[in-house]
Amino acid sequence: MPSKIDTNTFDSLMQMTDPGFVSQLVDTFLEDAPKQIRDMRTALKDGDHETFRRLAHSIKSNAATFGAFELSDLARDLETLAKESRLDQVAGSLGALEATFKSVAKELRDLTE
Repeated sequence: MPSKIDTNTFDSLMQMTDPGFVSQLVDTFLEDAPKQIRDMRTALKDGDHETFRRLAHSIKSNAATFGAFELSDLARDLETLAKESRLDQVAGSLGALEATFKSVAKELRDLTE
């Protein structure tokens, strides 16, 4: 299976910043993202476009920081749909985001251990 993390981006982050700090960032992301995804599901059920958009934006930005560009792209697409008030079109993409996050999480754990 191809990597979900762009190693050049991740390696650059490690070189520019203290590796211990990067590990803390990764830990925070791995704690926060599952809750954010759950909150996105709640926002979807509630029809709360703005909360959904804000959560997708956060995942998009954080994923890009670590070089998880597929995850970032999925979150960007969800953010756009929410911005356009098209939450009725996000169900399958939200599942793909969650599955991709699980792969990204495993790789990030491996990279920071």
